[in-house]
Amino acid sequence: MAAAKMSVAELEKFLHDEFPQAFKGGDITIESADGETCLLRQRYNDNMLRPGGTVSGPTLMAMADFAMYVVLLSAIGPVGLAVTTSLNINFLRKGQPGQDVLAAARLLKLGKRLAVGEVNLLSGTSPDPIAHVTSTYSIPNK
Repeated sequence: MAAAKMSVAELEKFLHDEFPQAFKGGDITIESADGETCLLRQRYNDNMLRPGGTVSGPTLMAMADFAMYVVLLSAIGPVGLAVTTSLNINFLRKGQPGQDVLAAARLLKLGKRLAVGEVNLLSGTSPDPIAHVTSTYSIPNK
């Protein structure tokens, strides 16, 4: 795959302008993005939890979907209408309360119309994923 078409600063500006709801809580940061991979962090807050004291599925799915969007944009540039066509998530273990959630995404295949990638979701500093996601995005015609 080619070098990044957007830097972290360019991604943040584009996303703040075009998709401000993703940053509304001020708790998500893009730590890195290079056109093939990205790392996002969602700072912990109690709204992430479901009954039983684990990070909720909707929190993890939203984070994974956003990470795929970020890595894709870093690879193709500012294409706001790229959309998710599928997302499959496997919950592997409990996300711990009090711990940030990290989303490590990577593109597996980047075509003209579709991109396929995977995301490992991590809890705090543990190297063991709490969820594994595969996702496909549709890229609109230019």
